[in-house]
Amino acid sequence: MAARSRKRRLAELTVDEFLASGFDSESESEPEGAPAAEAPTAARSPRGPGGSPSASRRKGRASEHKDQLSRLKDKDPEFYKFLQENDQSLLNFSASDSSEDEEEQFHSLPNMLEEASEEEEEEDGMEAGDRVSRGLQGKKSDLAPVTLAMVEQWKQAAKQHLTPKLFHEIVQAFQAAVATTQGDQEGAEASRFQVMDSAVFNAMVTFCIRDLLSCLQKLLFGKAPKDGTRGAPPSSSPLWGKLRLDIKTYLSSVTQLASCLTEATVAAAVLQHISSAVPYYLTFPPQCRVLLKRMVVLWGTGEETLRVLAFLVLVKVCRHKKDAFLGPILKRMYITYVKNCKFTSPSALPTITFMQRTLTEVLALDSGAAYQHAFLYIRQLAVHLRNAMAMRKKETYQSVYNWQFMHCLHLWCRVLGTLCPSGALEPLIYPLAQVIVGCIKLVPTARFYPLRLHCLRALTLLSENTGTFIPVLPFLLEVFQQVNFNKKPGRMSAKPINFAVILKLSSVNLQEKVYRDGLLEQLCDLTLEYLQGQAHSIAFPELVLPAVLQLKSFLRECKVANYCRQVRQLLEKVQENMEYVRCHRQAVSFGVSDQQAVDAWERQTRAEGTPLTKYYSHWRKLRDREIQLEISGKERLEDLNFPEIKRQRTEKMKVEDRKEFKDLFDLDSDDEEDVFGLSGTGAPGSLRVQHGAEEEEDDEDGGSSSGSEEEVSDLDDGGADVEAGLGPGELQRLAQGPEDELEDLQLSEED
Repeated sequence: MAARSRKRRLAELTVDEFLASGFDSESESEPEGAPAAEAPTAARSPRGPGGSPSASRRKGRASEHKDQLSRLKDKDPEFYKFLQENDQSLLNFSASDSSEDEEEQFHSLPNMLEEASEEEEEEDGMEAGDRVSRGLQGKKSDLAPVTLAMVEQWKQAAKQHLTPKLFHEIVQAFQAAVATTQGDQEGAEASRFQVMDSAVFNAMVTFCIRDLLSCLQKLLFGKAPKDGTRGAPPSSSPLWGKLRLDIKTYLSSVTQLASCLTEATVAAAVLQHISSAVPYYLTFPPQCRVLLKRMVVLWGTGEETLRVLAFLVLVKVCRHKKDAFLGPILKRMYITYVKNCKFTSPSALPTITFMQRTLTEVLALDSGAAYQHAFLYIRQLAVHLRNAMAMRKKETYQSVYNWQFMHCLHLWCRVLGTLCPSGALEPLIYPLAQVIVGCIKLVPTARFYPLRLHCLRALTLLSENTGTFIPVLPFLLEVFQQVNFNKKPGRMSAKPINFAVILKLSSVNLQEKVYRDGLLEQLCDLTLEYLQGQAHSIAFPELVLPAVLQLKSFLRECKVANYCRQVRQLLEKVQENMEYVRCHRQAVSFGVSDQQAVDAWERQTRAEGTPLTKYYSHWRKLRDREIQLEISGKERLEDLNFPEIKRQRTEKMKVEDRKEFKDLFDLDSDDEEDVFGLSGTGAPGSLRVQHGAEEEEDDEDGGSSSGSEEEVSDLDDGGADVEAGLGPGELQRLAQGPEDELEDLQLSEED
């Protein structure tokens, strides 16, 4: 009883009173009062026929909760009044409210668990698959098949008068047709139609691509849109609210169709349709982003016509919404460009050049965004170069000496040359030039001369287009000094080296003659390209003086006529331009410090033209024609796999011939040598005569009675070859020889 009264008093305590009192009183009294307290509870809650311990516990909780609610009336009358007004069911709670449904919520585990056999699992899986397939078949049976008559009917109705309801049906059918191209089950189920025939698919796609957009434009803005509504966005139409969802579905289907077509002509028609539908795409930014991703992929990997059309779509979107889409497009296009530049071949060079020019055009849309991207990626190239110079390992060298690095340098040289007149990207000229010069000096060996030439070509492009003086000639003249062009080649090769598609030479290439031929040609071409960009400079005579001295020294030392001819022609053109500039600048009245007058004189000289620039323009046309012929024909020749021509010493050839005809020399007699005029060393044309003698011996051994006419003809054939190396007396003895042989043959026939 004491424990029960103590528990009641404890239940009546508040939280603060409970925390203020100790925790040991109840715990100490529990062992003594527990047996006494259990008996009355057991007596008060006897098990009935349907009773259970859980039911008794639930009733105890219900009565305890009811007591708490009754005490709440004294402790907090305001809250109790609130419950009376708003929640009477909580106050009228009773133990009978716990029904059997609450008991069924709890699952009681059985004593033993049974395992299902494999056969039962397979049967269950087959039943589930059958249910799914029956469900899909039921859904497919509800879809209406599209026929050619339906497509023609929609086409005529749309041309006459397109309505929102008709447009909805056409979009649903077009979505079903596109869903069949990629097996899109969800897209097919979302539509009310299904396209099962290829002819129906072609008719549906052709109708939507050719005619639907013009009909939709008439529906939105009327038959004759005014000038003010011609460029208005489609969302300004009063019918936009009704057609918005259908247009969104149609644009998504068109983008999906463009991503799965393989025929170039059909894909080109779809891209032209997308280009005309760009205003509709701009009203749905999510669909526009998906479209731009697909266009970038086609710009990087598609066929030539598809590349151009995809680029036009990208430019059109960027011009309308530059702030929203230009930054992501530039980043994605640059990454695609770098991926496609990993390998370079003569057939891939036009594609890489196209990507450079088009990416430059997109960067030119906003000079501010172009500066941010150029600064970021040029700095990335500089970091790779710094790591290579610091680490001095093969892996770090390979991060710089690769095609991706080279083509990125060319890209930014082209971008800076195109955008620098605006002045926004001018601060990036010096860092980019330093990166290229550092790349040249990283591994300055003969094996990497092709890479040096690529870097010098990039510097020439940057210097000419930006009007900035960059010292390129020292790196060209250094090659003239390092390479010995008089050295005899170690081996011959039938295929020339194409320096435009290689970065590194092998040790075998360095010994070939075609290496020196191609290297000298490249040096002369690069020198001419760089000097023609400086030909209008008032300081041209002083600029080219080291080059003139180096070329004259080369002509004195070089013994190869072909090399001297190319260098002498270049030297003559340079000296002619020197005299031209020197004569014209003698008549000026301004000083060297007058920069404005100097600039005006150089502009006038460039407009009039110099001898070197005129020669270069003519040379450039011929050179481009040669490159086009090489691109078109060299790829076919490379597949033939011509064998290499190797020189064989004459002494070795004689030894091999003696081994091959050893038996023949043993059988020959002195008389035969006298008759045929052969010497032991072998005269010119002797090999053919030896073959004739061998044939005669074979005829005698075989017992064949060949006629005299055959023998005379054999000797006549051999005599024609011998005449070139025999004197008149020997020829006379040869003329008497056949008669002796004929007599011997007659005696043998009589025997």
